[in-house]
Amino acid sequence: MKPAAVMNALTVDVEDYFQVSALAPVIDRASWDSRPCRVERNVQRLLALFERRGARATFFTLGWIAERYPQLVRDIVAGGHELASHGYGHLRASDQSRDEFLDDIRRAKSLLEDIAGQPVLGYRAPSFSIGYGNPWAFDVLQEAGYRYSSSVYPVQHDHYGMPDAPRFAYSARPGLTEVPVTTTRLLGRNLPAGGGGYFRLAPYELSRWAIQRVNRIDRRPAIFYMHPWEIDPEQPRVPGTSLKTRFRHYVNLHKTEARLDRLLGDFSWGRMDEVFNLKHNAS
Repeated sequence: MKPAAVMNALTVDVEDYFQVSALAPVIDRASWDSRPCRVERNVQRLLALFERRGARATFFTLGWIAERYPQLVRDIVAGGHELASHGYGHLRASDQSRDEFLDDIRRAKSLLEDIAGQPVLGYRAPSFSIGYGNPWAFDVLQEAGYRYSSSVYPVQHDHYGMPDAPRFAYSARPGLTEVPVTTTRLLGRNLPAGGGGYFRLAPYELSRWAIQRVNRIDRRPAIFYMHPWEIDPEQPRVPGTSLKTRFRHYVNLHKTEARLDRLLGDFSWGRMDEVFNLKHNAS
């Protein structure tokens, strides 16, 4: 049974397997165009699953992907989903200068809007890379015309995290809302509850429990995120990766689509802009 009428936000970070930050040390960016892309088929599988389950989502899409697969962008919009930005080249915000970041997020926004023919309000930084060291990124997002961000994860993690950040939506700048990825609070700590690798690596029941806890105890909608490559167990294995990276990236890929199907059935899911009433910020 679905918990009482809480609409949660379903999100997809649209990138291909070879663009994952953890694989960057062993994959040269210059090789991206020569690698077999699998993002089209995987996004189409997600679109079909979401349609079957009556779920709507926000697709944070790389400009690099949109430039090469514009019809995929149009299919996302045609399915009733929200199109949002993941930047152009999957560069961490924390690895860019202010000017580089502005150029990246403006380029992506303009490209997505030209293809979709509608405004792009939202942005998510690759690897949740807005944190303690680069709060200026919010100023730049505001300057580039975004109305919301979902770029902060209030957890402790070796690649990202801002554990002292607010757990729920807050005004990062006038006219710019930050909507952090979902955590649940237990024993004085924030525990991840928003999907990603945790959804694949831990038992499904843990994710369900955490989302139910946010809905029932905090009385807030949850945000779940995933990547198209996470439902693709046949993706090429990248040589030279560390044991930890291989574990995080490949374990349980064969289970993810079935788990996602259960999740869509156990909860109600909608778009970020509608779940959090963000459309009113659009100019």
